[in-house]
Amino acid sequence: MRLNNRNKAGFYNFISTTIILIFVLGCGAFFFFFFKFDFLGRGTIALLIIVPSIFGLIFYLRGRQIFEYDSDGEALNFKNRNVLFYEKAISDEFPKYKLISYEIIDALIFRKLYINISSKKNKIITLKYDVSYLSKKELKDLKFSLSKVIKENKENKREL
Repeated sequence: MRLNNRNKAGFYNFISTTIILIFVLGCGAFFFFFFKFDFLGRGTIALLIIVPSIFGLIFYLRGRQIFEYDSDGEALNFKNRNVLFYEKAISDEFPKYKLISYEIIDALIFRKLYINISSKKNKIITLKYDVSYLSKKELKDLKFSLSKVIKENKENKREL
């Protein structure tokens, strides 16, 4: 099964650029009104910086916007990247039989996917991905696919 939200990259790029632009314009307006014209009041002018900062913080805390998942074949592929340049993309590929479990943490602002896989030395490695920008249907399909792989792994272990 293949799952990605690359088609929404333009929208996320627009949102992030708009937030940055509003923040820069708000800072400029703040300093302009603060030092030249003080007719709005200092508290009102401070909102020109505070409101875009809050939106930018929420956008940043939600994590990487683009998530790609591919379970076709014998391997699982996960890719997670930003539309902007400030964070490195995450890309992992491993055989299906190494998948042990997964967990989706759904907080107020963000959603994270934690994947537990086994390593060569029988240690458990936890991989973390941001899935905040997936729709409910995409998230449901991802859960179904990962559960199916885990179920097949458990059946194969019983047969051995």
